Amino acid sequence: MKKKHLVPVMPLRNGKVNGQDGVRLIKFYSDNGADAVLIFDLSDSDEEHDRNIGLMKEMSRAAEIPMYAGGHIRRAEDVKKILYAGCDKAILNFGRDSNVEMAEEVSRRFGREKIGFSISDESQFSRTLEKQGSLILWSGSDSSCPYRGELPVLSVSSAASVDAIIEVLSNKWADGIASAYFSTEVADFMGLKQSAAARGLYMNVLESSFAWKELKENRDGLVPVIVQDYKTSEVLMLAYMNEEAFNTTLQTGKMTYWSRSRNELWTKGMSSGHFQYVKSLSIDCDNDTILAKVSQVGAACHTGNRTCFYRDMVKKEYNETNPLKVFETEYATIADRKLHPKEGSYTNYLFDKGIDKILKKVGEEAAEIIIAAKNPDPEEIKYEMADFLYHAMVLMVERGVTWDDIMKEVANR
Repeated sequence: MKKKHLVPVMPLRNGKVNGQDGVRLIKFYSDNGADAVLIFDLSDSDEEHDRNIGLMKEMSRAAEIPMYAGGHIRRAEDVKKILYAGCDKAILNFGRDSNVEMAEEVSRRFGREKIGFSISDESQFSRTLEKQGSLILWSGSDSSCPYRGELPVLSVSSAASVDAIIEVLSNKWADGIASAYFSTEVADFMGLKQSAAARGLYMNVLESSFAWKELKENRDGLVPVIVQDYKTSEVLMLAYMNEEAFNTTLQTGKMTYWSRSRNELWTKGMSSGHFQYVKSLSIDCDNDTILAKVSQVGAACHTGNRTCFYRDMVKKEYNETNPLKVFETEYATIADRKLHPKEGSYTNYLFDKGIDKILKKVGEEAAEIIIAAKNPDPEEIKYEMADFLYHAMVLMVERGVTWDDIMKEVANR
């Protein structure tokens, strides 16, 4: 049985979502339990379309859930723009003949897993859907859908209440619902999921494979929780949970602890806004310590520091070899050079010469790698690869591309 998904609808006009900041909205949806977002580009001109594509790029950097986008698709190049903006799927409107005609081409070019179909009438269904895409958006009747194939179906619905949404989700054909009802910053996705689950629907909620009674509490009835940033693995803090805090964390998706000093339940960020959104919970080999990986908003420490462990007691000098940290540190140095030029800096020389010089160097270094690869000594490849990566990062900074952008794209492939 597949989990049913809740998907807010985000209509884009002039680089805004209903006049609101799309980046802030999609971060809210990501953090608070939405399973994906459905973006409609409602632009009336190519200029407005480009602004909306620019917003999609910004939103994809903030989003930690899938983005599906449609609207203003006239040719295969428009599909490419949507996917290159960071969206997980481009949605073809099958009410438009040109979209139907290009389905096979874009499926072959970008992969069927990157293509979805927006369908509002039974006549628009085709025998080739399974070969050309991976998702159907049904905007016909809320109570019935004629499709009986294998692709997941999201109901694009006008349902405007919890009961109406659950009624739509209760249909066997519905794998989820996309509704403007969710499209506010007060939408309670986790609460709605709990209500739907209570009525027997299989929802995408946090479920633990260990019951609290299987954990070993300390003498105070608490279990320590080590908290890590899920992206960097940086240790942020140590706190404690009791059974109520554990269950509240699962229900809300926000890290909740038991405050030993105040002797009360404590949802991290409730007063500061520095929430911790659950990505995973793991238990150690003795069942007496929880490891939480979270998406941290702002600072984890009450002092305003990112982590509570910001003071060194003993430190031996060593070279950082964590690839992510090395690349991000180097990238940050290059970005700082661009903002704060330093006399005699080779990096600033490249920025001053402009994009053509940077591209020339990237090309030259790529050629050097090819030459080095013909040499039996692997050391030469190491040096040339390092040179290439440096120049590639200069290009990334120049064009506003981050390592996070690239890692997301690699992870989506």
